[in-house]
Amino acid sequence: MQNNTYKTAESVSPGHPDKIADQISDAIVDAHLRGDPAARVAVDVAGGHGKVFVTGEVTSKVSDVDVPAIVRRLAGEVEVIHHIAEQSPEIAAGVNAGGAGDQGIMIGYACKESPELVPLEVILARSLNQFLYELWPYDGKTQVTIQGREMVSIVASFQHAKHTELEQAVKQWASSQEYAHKCFRKYRNTNPALHINPAGDWDIGGFEADAGLTGRKLAVDNYGPLVPLGGGAFSGKDPSKVDRSAAYMARRVAVDYLRQRPQAKAVYARIAYAIGVADPLEATVIIDGIHEQIVGYDLTPKGIIDALDLRRPMYEQTARYGHFGHGFDWEK
Repeated sequence: MQNNTYKTAESVSPGHPDKIADQISDAIVDAHLRGDPAARVAVDVAGGHGKVFVTGEVTSKVSDVDVPAIVRRLAGEVEVIHHIAEQSPEIAAGVNAGGAGDQGIMIGYACKESPELVPLEVILARSLNQFLYELWPYDGKTQVTIQGREMVSIVASFQHAKHTELEQAVKQWASSQEYAHKCFRKYRNTNPALHINPAGDWDIGGFEADAGLTGRKLAVDNYGPLVPLGGGAFSGKDPSKVDRSAAYMARRVAVDYLRQRPQAKAVYARIAYAIGVADPLEATVIIDGIHEQIVGYDLTPKGIIDALDLRRPMYEQTARYGHFGHGFDWEK
């Protein structure tokens, strides 16, 4: 029977204003963890039109992080306004005792639609974006719609890319054995509808064209629009924040259960916390719709941080193309 289900996902390039903001936030996290693995960092960035504002809370032994230099490395020559305070002592007290840095419900997911164990439409949109960004390393977006396992439409908008050249590159990606996703070769639609710079060719992009904000591309950072979102943004947060660390552990749990159950097609992991409390309030794994309790993992913040070795300066790279499906340590 033909699968008539449509699924769509988008990807944005590292030059997109929201992704620039994410990368700045995570570069600041990395700068503190490099000198103080126990640093507490929660930094948000808002930028656009020649100005970047950095705010948040940092408690760290590192006192010489050059925030303007980090911003300009990633955003170019902009005016930088930064105002960072220490973490609230009331929040710190709960975290110091081993509790979660916030409340929230973190979702992990893994499926057998792709070797990366991420939904196929997400992998295709991301793969196309990465391919085009190598040619045009600027602001850009891609979007792929599949029906079953066939692409039925492709959207590509990239700064400084002329329509004819961009269309040729998209067709090259869609037909090339080197770049077309290996899951897709057997099923590839040779003639999907193409929407190339659908609003016209454009040269004004990034912070020059639009504002950007940390944490505004959550579906791109996670598993696409068809998988529920639980906690908040990842970028700008050290691993004591379960928004980040428990989401990574939920992915590890989902991947592990999927690999342990050969017949399973998709696994969700759901872990919930209360601020200042170490043990989760919920630890559920859902395997092809069947609910079980997660067993065999230390799901306290400290247990997660230790198991995944999260107090390392490695986060800027996660802010570029999503946090899952790249073989990071929480997926191995």
